[in-house]
Amino acid sequence: MNLTNLFDLSLIARRAEPALEFSARTFSFGELDIRSNKLANLLAARGFQRGDRLCVYLSNCVELIDLYVACVKLGVIFVPINILYREREIAHILADAEPKAIISATSLSTVSTSSSITSINPADLTAAAAHFSDKRPQIPLDGDAPAALVYTSGTTGTSKGAILTHNNFAANALNLVACWQISSADRFLLALPLFHVHALGNGLHCWMLAGCRMRLLERFEHQRASDEFLAFRPTLFFGVPTIYVRLLDIAPADAQQIGRQMRLFVSGSAPLPAQILEEFRALFGHTILERYGMTETLMNLSNPYIGERRPGSVGFPLPGVSLRLLDAAHNPVPDGETGEVYLRGPNIFAGYWRREQATSEAFHDGYFRTGDLATRSEDGYYTLSGRKSDLIISGGFNIYPREIEEFLQEQPEIAEAAVVSAPDRVRGEVPIAYVVAKNAFNPADIERRCRDKLASFKVPRQFITVEKLPRNALGKIQKHLLPRK
Repeated sequence: MNLTNLFDLSLIARRAEPALEFSARTFSFGELDIRSNKLANLLAARGFQRGDRLCVYLSNCVELIDLYVACVKLGVIFVPINILYREREIAHILADAEPKAIISATSLSTVSTSSSITSINPADLTAAAAHFSDKRPQIPLDGDAPAALVYTSGTTGTSKGAILTHNNFAANALNLVACWQISSADRFLLALPLFHVHALGNGLHCWMLAGCRMRLLERFEHQRASDEFLAFRPTLFFGVPTIYVRLLDIAPADAQQIGRQMRLFVSGSAPLPAQILEEFRALFGHTILERYGMTETLMNLSNPYIGERRPGSVGFPLPGVSLRLLDAAHNPVPDGETGEVYLRGPNIFAGYWRREQATSEAFHDGYFRTGDLATRSEDGYYTLSGRKSDLIISGGFNIYPREIEEFLQEQPEIAEAAVVSAPDRVRGEVPIAYVVAKNAFNPADIERRCRDKLASFKVPRQFITVEKLPRNALGKIQKHLLPRK
């Protein structure tokens, strides 16, 4: 079975029902099926075959969805590119993926210098597709066929392409639809970018599998957020921590009305500070469900839909996902101690595109090495401690930046915080904190509070005020871009 078979639960079984709202237009599932069939036939006529790559450099739009579904039907590998990327980053992906074409609404000099890659405007493609048959192409595909090649954020080196199969996406969507009780009765508001696995892997696939009505926004605009919620009346929303921070600015009366209509708020792609979860619960009357995933693995763990959604925790492994917490010698760590997260399951990617050594190094004993650190409580809840590469070793003591960041963000003067290492002649390295202030503060006061609540070796040696923390498109802090002092 492949993704087309699952999508048919909506494309065929709910053919006449409203599926997608975008830019004041509404499309039925049947219309989306026809649009993607025509597009698949056009791509086939232009020489696209199973296994070919198609790069897509677009903001959220219905054409992006058409292209993805067409690729799924045709066996073409969909390669989304972050719309915030510029020529250098795009050039790397094009050279690595070697696509037959790139779909872009803007002219790219990177493409104009390449004789092997065709650049196509999405409007021109849609217009041309209108003249093709709406009969679905019959391409034999099994679940192990690659569906997408999604490039990692590249925060620690050159971006690598993660090969995600039909089975990966299917297992992920089936898990989330079941565990989060997503159904055709939901009204789903999606404001996240479809070039990222959060919106593509979770949002698009859960919507298509469940057959609910989705309103897609080109982007999240916090000034219009309240109006969008009140007008569409969603029951389901996927966000990242920075979005939830913005939603705290909504007027209490509107927040309460939004909360009465909502069924589930989900957060991921970056750690959700416990303080934000508590403030959001007080304002909207909902406890955000936090989960944990990666580009290479889609979703791994989730707080329960029914049961305690523990602040700061990412809950339990999803069905079919096996997890080990191991130390540097690959020995299991006991509950309460920190170890690296190793994962195995049907959600784990097939490997890095054309990088056999990187793929081999990413696995141990059949488990994927995530590079993320976590602890497990006695009752089974997992809490992430940060990236293994973020670990600070000061005078022989291990320091996990997230612990310090959480404490700093509890202080009334501080909106956000990022803790990194700085070289130290005596201790090797020490923690320093970059903070976004809500208002003026005295660093000595913050340091004193840290010393009252944290071990002395965890106290930041500097508090550096910045206007904002550098983030990627999904709100994950990019610590390597912080100005070094």
